Amino acid sequence: MPSVFKHIPLAALSISAFTTAAYAERGAQGDLNLIYWQAPTLLNPYLASGPKDSEPASLVLEPLARHDETGKMVPWLAQAIPTLDNGGIAADLQSITWVLKPGIMWSDGSEFTADDVVFTANYCMDAESGCQMTAKFTDVEKVEALDPHTVKISFSKPKPYPYAPFVGLEVPVLQAAQFADCMGPNALNCSAQNLAPIGTGPYQITDFKPGDVVTYDINPHYRDGDKPGFAKVTIKGGGDASGAARAVLETGEFDYAWNLQLDPQVLAQMKSAGKGQVVSSFGTAVERLQVNLTNSAADLGDARSTRDGGAHPFLADPRVTKALSLAIDRSTLIDIAYGDAGRPTCDVLAAPAIYASGANDACLTQNLDAARALLDEAGWTDTDGDGIRDKDGVSMTMLYQTSVNPVRQTTQDLLKAWWTEIGVSTELRAIAPAVFFGGDQSSPDTYQKFYADLEMFTNFFPGNDPEPYLNNWACASIPTPENGWSGMNVPRYCDPDYDALLAKLGNTVEIDERIAISKQLNDMLMQAGALIPLVHRGEVSAHANSLEGVRMNVWDSELWNIADWTRAK
Repeated sequence: MPSVFKHIPLAALSISAFTTAAYAERGAQGDLNLIYWQAPTLLNPYLASGPKDSEPASLVLEPLARHDETGKMVPWLAQAIPTLDNGGIAADLQSITWVLKPGIMWSDGSEFTADDVVFTANYCMDAESGCQMTAKFTDVEKVEALDPHTVKISFSKPKPYPYAPFVGLEVPVLQAAQFADCMGPNALNCSAQNLAPIGTGPYQITDFKPGDVVTYDINPHYRDGDKPGFAKVTIKGGGDASGAARAVLETGEFDYAWNLQLDPQVLAQMKSAGKGQVVSSFGTAVERLQVNLTNSAADLGDARSTRDGGAHPFLADPRVTKALSLAIDRSTLIDIAYGDAGRPTCDVLAAPAIYASGANDACLTQNLDAARALLDEAGWTDTDGDGIRDKDGVSMTMLYQTSVNPVRQTTQDLLKAWWTEIGVSTELRAIAPAVFFGGDQSSPDTYQKFYADLEMFTNFFPGNDPEPYLNNWACASIPTPENGWSGMNVPRYCDPDYDALLAKLGNTVEIDERIAISKQLNDMLMQAGALIPLVHRGEVSAHANSLEGVRMNVWDSELWNIADWTRAK
């Protein structure tokens, strides 16, 4: 992100406390303190590098619809979910029309209208904007305001599942007036807007120190006169998962801690202090190894980790990645590092359950002999007796990077040991989360630049339809120097057959056929060795015993219903 991201005091933007009787119950719960140890660096989800940014933004920015804690789609800024039956989806499946709730205001007191929705679509679809959510607008041809409260989204072809744009925390509506000068290449330079977006949500930002802390007070124009209950919210960043858990479960310093990927025994010990409880839920999150299918050698210069630089000397061979996968004991990994918050998986599309393939389940059982046989078949043997396989003067040595996190470092150590047993050498690198997920185009250590052979992190998709998620591995989604290293296809996987099958999915209405195609796309990725799934992760957080109303949501923002949170009396 640009260096203009500095501490911006926002007190001048705050609106004084409300005085009408309708607001009498607002703020009665006092202050709410949350800790997101992966600190947010900006609050514009369209430029965000992950949930560490988009979840804090969700207190302010809202979509037309989102998913509740069961995965069910519910209207938010819209009056209802458009369907074929209610006429909101056209019979030819080439458009969807949303009707906005009346009377919604931005926190600055101006009216929220269909023009804001149109602007936001054009903002993200601008090819020069660096928008990270372009996959959500796949096949969108035009977004138009039919009147101040009606938005029509037209697609270039029939779109059986038209709910990607403006559904979920990643694609909220931006205020057109605030972001008017942030189109195209100016998007990344709009520091004031990206750090302090005006929203329609229950809270407004009062101060933001990127990489440190965000403070909010109540949006006085929020549509529910009795909510939110807490007068002030603080989201503190920094530290690590262990410190965040301790701050809720042991010391009681914070009310809520996010993303507690910790040793299950450690969490149980902390919980025994009696100040809080651990909550978890399984959604679509999968901890996986991203396999660099291109050559990451530093001497390639600007072609490093690009398709122009050529294929990886051994990881481009699916036999090698299959061997690496078979060498992993996923059950042991989960017992040591995840406990009840993990399940073994061989698929990147592990949920919803109807989409789980099962065709790749051989990896569920560790098989070192089969792994060795595959490497032998691929021609990688130990010719010099040093314990490391080699071929044509190339040693089978990998650089394996991930973010600093106790569970991830444990995972790295385990995988390195198992791979040593099959003759593969591994160098481990742990990168500060703020750097790894930070999106700084000048840094060599971001997950999208991927100057390594393997890297590990969790990804997921909100909602319950995987089409936008599967679009992440289209050829057009590969990060490159030309597109500012944007895009989620970090393995650099590109297969015209995959892209063609994606297009078929986009034209398929029947749910059973959509499921079958989605499974096939998952299997193509697995069999090509673009990714090595490890653990179907349950999202784990913790909250104080006194905090009520928390409905853990893995399908959207964990803070999706923060307006309903209260303090026990």
